[in-house]
Amino acid sequence: MIKKNELTHTAFATLLLVGLVMGANHVAARVAFNHGLDVATAVTVRSGVTAIVVTLLILIQQVPVRLTRQHIQILPVIGILMAIQSVSIYSSVVRLPVSLALLAFNTYPLWIALWARVLYGHHPEPQVLRAMPVLLIGLALALDVFGATSGLGVKGQWSEIGVGVAFALTAAATFGLAMVLTQHKAADLDGRVRTAATMWMIGMLALIGTKLTGDFHWPHAAAGWWGLAALSVLYGTGFTIMFTVLPRLGVVGNSAIMNVEPIFALILAWLILGQSIAWIQVLGACIVVATVIKIGLRKQSS
Repeated sequence: MIKKNELTHTAFATLLLVGLVMGANHVAARVAFNHGLDVATAVTVRSGVTAIVVTLLILIQQVPVRLTRQHIQILPVIGILMAIQSVSIYSSVVRLPVSLALLAFNTYPLWIALWARVLYGHHPEPQVLRAMPVLLIGLALALDVFGATSGLGVKGQWSEIGVGVAFALTAAATFGLAMVLTQHKAADLDGRVRTAATMWMIGMLALIGTKLTGDFHWPHAAAGWWGLAALSVLYGTGFTIMFTVLPRLGVVGNSAIMNVEPIFALILAWLILGQSIAWIQVLGACIVVATVIKIGLRKQSS
């Protein structure tokens, strides 16, 4: 008999598939950005497609929509935070190797602990506190913060990666805050309903952003259009699997395994984009991913 938190081979493979799909989404985005697509247009299209898909799931599965006053108050805040996160992570992907952008974003468990402490007085668990320096050391190695591997030195390296890292950390901070608010203010709302509402808001905010900054900036080559189509399909597919397949497999609590996304992105970016990083940076990437997975699985191991 399978225990409640025990991973079957199918469940484990599904979790890895979601990590692969979401990693491929960011690589596809970089392809599209390299051929003329801008961030606001990408976020508008991606969020719109995902919102439509999740809304159709709600209708097909006849999910009851019951919004309380608290939900109505907090969902716009979460939507704004996730819009900032979406724009920030893609802005980082434009400027950094895809895997490094995702690794910097993967510091979000630290931000979750920080926001929970600041807003609700929650003390970080001992395992999280012990993991923090390990995660930061791994990130420092991956980003080559001293410029030793690149040969640029500290100043030269940060002139290259500084803006991209800032965007990735902004994405992590806003995502962490959105997760804390969701847990405390909207955890009782069905995940599909919450996601549909959030995606519609992200799409609308991104649409407003495109108009304020001029207009849509579409790809100027076929590869860019393929990238836009792929990022939209992959992102929507990832969310569809998370809200339909994973709950049936009973492995939502093990979703930390999906944090192998940067490793998949590293491999795909090397194969598709020709992006490569030094072996010491790969080691740092593995440290970050392993630490984040360990943090995510702490409840199962405790």
